[in-house]
Amino acid sequence: MNKKNIALIGAGYWGKNHLKNLNNIGVLNCVLETSDKIAQQRKTDFPDVKFIKDDKEIINNPEIEGVVIAAPAELHYRLTKKYLLAGKDVLVEKPLALKVEEGEELVKIAKENNRILMVGHILQFHSAVIKLKEMVDSGELGQIRYIYSNRLNIGKLRTEENVLWSFAPHDISLILMLMNGEEPIKVQAHGGSYINKNIYDTTLTTLAFNNGVMSHVFVSWLHPFKEQKLVVVGSEKMVVFDDTSKEKLFIYPHKIKWEKGKIPVAEKMDYVTLDLELKQPLEEELLHFVDCVKTRKTPKTDGEEGLMVLKILEQAQSKF
Repeated sequence: MNKKNIALIGAGYWGKNHLKNLNNIGVLNCVLETSDKIAQQRKTDFPDVKFIKDDKEIINNPEIEGVVIAAPAELHYRLTKKYLLAGKDVLVEKPLALKVEEGEELVKIAKENNRILMVGHILQFHSAVIKLKEMVDSGELGQIRYIYSNRLNIGKLRTEENVLWSFAPHDISLILMLMNGEEPIKVQAHGGSYINKNIYDTTLTTLAFNNGVMSHVFVSWLHPFKEQKLVVVGSEKMVVFDDTSKEKLFIYPHKIKWEKGKIPVAEKMDYVTLDLELKQPLEEELLHFVDCVKTRKTPKTDGEEGLMVLKILEQAQSKF
């Protein structure tokens, strides 16, 4: 039996998925939800879960060792700081905060108080991404030359954060993971706001790395169809991670031949797919957090990783 040692902060749009998974895992102690309407909706589906409105019931409860924060982005810094200082381990949804100095403060507080700080970069727990990372690290793709991603949809339009802060953290986190945590030496970005003034609906961010690898992240919630693709171009093979497809990984073993020693010609090859045992990324992420709370090991997506993503977001934002 798992200890019911985790509290959930927020059971709204994304929080309801945390609620379901934490409850299934058997670690959910209680849910803090300030909206009576949302709390009532969730109680219908989870009648045995305890819902509260006063955070003192979490702070003063020694049985609660960790909290999962699924509140709006503008509350991440304040809530994470509060619970870290209260002696709780924290998994906070992306982004870590909305300002670099706030993220730096949270990382410092966690370190000084020996607390676990983890950021919800869920795609790092996707089975296909884990396999892709193995392929890159083993050298199967050859030398990595270019990485790009498209995260596009006609979807939920937010007013508290733009599409860069809402969509791009996922892909920036993946690119940094594939680059073994290397920080880009240059960040450029362009964007357009069409629905709400100064709330960007579409952005294109480019990252340049010291080893010559380039990447770009194109995100939009004003797109006619849904697309979630990450493409890694290597000297030996190219791989597409398509999260909207049943087959998640597509491998293209294209070759570049040199005619007469000086004319490059592309030799196209048929793609192949990999059979993967697909697990639920959110469940894997939460299991990882629960394990870190128990073992005190550093999370895969710790505060430092979340801070680097935050720095890139801030650099990109400054270019608009």
